[in-house]
Order: sequence, then C-alpha cells, then structure tokens
Amino acid sequence: MNALMLLLEVWVPAILAGADKVPAPQDVKAGWLAFAVFIALGLAVVVLGFSLSRHLRKADHNAEQGAFDPSDEPRRTA
Repeated sequence: MNALMLLLEVWVPAILAGADKVPAPQDVKAGWLAFAVFIALGLAVVVLGFSLSRHLRKADHNAEQGAFDPSDEPRRTA
C-alpha cells in the first residue's frame, strides 16, 4: 500500500505538470460554426421525433388491422 502511495505521489504531479494550461476566457470563442452545428443538431432531433411519431402511428394502425402475427404479441399475466 505504501508503495502505491509513493508511486502516486511521484507520478501524478508529473503527469499533471505536462497537462495543458487553461486558456484565458478572451481566447475561447465558440463562433458561428458551433452555433450552426448546435442548430443542426436541434433540427435533427425534431425531424427524428416526427419520424418516430409517424412510424409509431403506422405500427398501431397496422396492429389494429391485424397485420401482425398474434403469436408475436407478449403474453400478459394478471
């Protein structure tokens, strides 16, 4: 246990010393490209939500019409 603690005391500061320093706040800017990517991801979520809703409605309609094999339905226990 002492050897592990000694190893951590020696190596952890050495590893952290080689890490990148935190940039100044004025040097960090997201920019318009990041904003466009954010908007595109939001639109993708909306489109996928509408698509999921449409497919679930189709599946419910087909289940009501009897398009699926009844043996595929999960058994309900009381």
